[in-house]
Amino acid sequence: MTKKIELVCPAGSFPALRAAVDNGADAVYMGFRDATNARNFPGLNFDERTARQGIDYAHARGTKVLLALNTYPQPQSWPVWTAAVDKAAALGVDALILADPGLMAYAHRTHPNLRLHLSVQGSATSAEAIAFYRERFNIQRVVLPRVLSLAQVRRVIEHTDVEVETFAFGSLCVMVEGRCYLSSYATGESPNTCGACSPAKSVRWEETPKGRNVRLNGVLIDSYLAEESAGYPVLCKGRFLVNDKLDYALEEPTSLSVLDILPQLIKAGVSAIKVEGRQRSPAYVAQVTRVLRQALDAAQSNPEGYTPRREWVAELDKVAEGSTHTLGALEREWQ
Repeated sequence: MTKKIELVCPAGSFPALRAAVDNGADAVYMGFRDATNARNFPGLNFDERTARQGIDYAHARGTKVLLALNTYPQPQSWPVWTAAVDKAAALGVDALILADPGLMAYAHRTHPNLRLHLSVQGSATSAEAIAFYRERFNIQRVVLPRVLSLAQVRRVIEHTDVEVETFAFGSLCVMVEGRCYLSSYATGESPNTCGACSPAKSVRWEETPKGRNVRLNGVLIDSYLAEESAGYPVLCKGRFLVNDKLDYALEEPTSLSVLDILPQLIKAGVSAIKVEGRQRSPAYVAQVTRVLRQALDAAQSNPEGYTPRREWVAELDKVAEGSTHTLGALEREWQ
């Protein structure tokens, strides 16, 4: 119970990185400004200059920097991904977050002293799968997909000596990470290779007398009334007419929050908890990091007496999807 659990927070821009560092993150994760990362949106991420600036800022304050190269390169684009590995190593990041086995092999061979983490996009849900990556590529940490129950997380930790990182707050995904091709049916591009479920070039907003429509490559995936707030559109969270009822057909907007089970995660032996949201604002990053820093410190110092404060829950719900939270698969007793 004395082992310090890392709080890993998103940095989609330099202001977001600064917000995470200044509010208590132990580590931040970032991506380059291209399809090598799974949050490939205009206006986000880092070029070489801003990456160096962010790394210097974080390291000067004792915060680690992890770099996500968590999409899958295609044969014609392989040199882009290997160049990204080389650039990350030269910049001095503390670890790479990788999903593609070929890229892991390249990183392990070319930069043997560079720490490697297995991305959630790698979809490793068992100790046996994790052992495969450890034995071949010397993976030091695995980010578990958000499809496991708490009991399953415990079993994985019991049977591996690889560090385990779990998600603590942020958007949920109805699909198994790294294995989703849903949006590719509408856009013709896989999020696993282009880095976005809804590429900006495929999104169209339409103002109508009844409100605002949003289309993904021509496919109508939601309509909003004038007073409704509209989030960034993704196919799995669209509203569709099914059996004469218009509603969320696949997944309702809600956010994962593990405030209630932090002591259980600590007791299970997780090494890090992660905040989702490199596409979110610096204000979001600051607010979530600040709350989870307080909650994690409280849970680690007094796990038996820990209770989430009402103000923590309220602050996180303000920035949660649908202004509500869930434990998702973590509370599924039948798994």
